This record gives sequence, C-alpha cells and structure tokens, in this order.
Amino acid sequence: MGIPIHQLIINRKYMLGIILCGGQSSRMGSDKGLLVNEAKTWAQTAYDKLATLNIPIKISVNEKQFADYAKVFAAESLISDDTAVDIRGPLLGVLSAHIQNPADDLFLLACDMPLMEPELLKELYNYSRQNEGSEAYIFTNENEPEPLCGIYTAKGLLKIAALQKENKLVKHSMKFVLSQLAVYSIALNDKQKKYFRNFNAHAELNGL
Repeated sequence: MGIPIHQLIINRKYMLGIILCGGQSSRMGSDKGLLVNEAKTWAQTAYDKLATLNIPIKISVNEKQFADYAKVFAAESLISDDTAVDIRGPLLGVLSAHIQNPADDLFLLACDMPLMEPELLKELYNYSRQNEGSEAYIFTNENEPEPLCGIYTAKGLLKIAALQKENKLVKHSMKFVLSQLAVYSIALNDKQKKYFRNFNAHAELNGL
C-alpha cells in the first residue's frame, strides 16, 4: 500500500528539479532552450547544473516544443504543459509539473540563465533543508524576488493549484504566486547578481 499523499507532502523528502523551457522566446527569435553554447544546449547546461544536487530532473516544455525536445532528450525526461490548466507563462509549466508530481517539492531553474553557478543552487538547496517550514525559497536582488530559480514546496504548490482551480488566482505571474506563500528569501551579494542575468536577444549573447 502506498504512502498517503498528505504524508509525502508533510515529510518533504522528495524534490524534483524542473528546467523551465516553455516560454515563447519571441524576442530571441528561436527556442532558447535549444540554443547551443560550448557544444551544449542551454537546456542541457541548466540540467547539468541542477544535477549537481543529485535530484531527479524533468524539462518543462509546451506542446509545440515537445517533438523538437524529444529529438535531444529522452521523452520520459520531458513534462508537457497540461492543456486543462487555463493560464499562460511560467506558472503553467510549474503547475503542470506539480499536477504530475504532487508530492514533490520543485526546484525551478529557467533555461535562459546560462551564467548560473551550481554552488548557488546548492546554497539554496541547503537553506531549504536547514530552514523547513516555509512554502518557497528564493533569492532576492535589491529586495526583488528571482522567482525562476527557486524551490516551491509541494504544500505551497497545492495551495496555488487550489486557488487556480477555484478561479481565485487573480494574477498568474510568479511574483504574485510568491506573494501568496510563506517565503524564505536570501539576499544576493553583488557578485551573485550576474548569475541571474537572462538573455532575450541574440545581440546579448556576445561574450558567452
């Protein structure tokens, strides 16, 4: 007999890494997750950095991306957006991952942060394990949250999913999601801020 879902959530033993690749990449003009730098796609680079935590990892894509990503990654490592969830943006990928893995805390990492350092991911992971009780763990830059590199607990995501299902989630931005959760935040120092730079146009890629 399996462990009841509520016990899995309370125990907080399970964490799943999620690489967010489901954006439109409209300003870039091509799929950012499949851009190649130093012989690796950005999605693979993010995957490898999160893999240093020794946690299972899935790659979040939308329906239109699935076939292209399945050429590069094993299909079982992909999570496609749930078409029954009527929202857009990163939260769609997050809730789709939560619906398929309701007992897992999710460690999110956007694919378009190629400067991210594994040590910073490890720091956040350790904070989450040493300071249990919060519903999300994120870094802040000048008091502004960095929501696309963070840990969202199963308990917190259950709350957000319930609000969405009841049409009470009045905004779908990840910053608004954080405003609904008990958040443990860690201020970035000046050196760490550059790790969160995301890239939205080919002109920005010079020097990578």
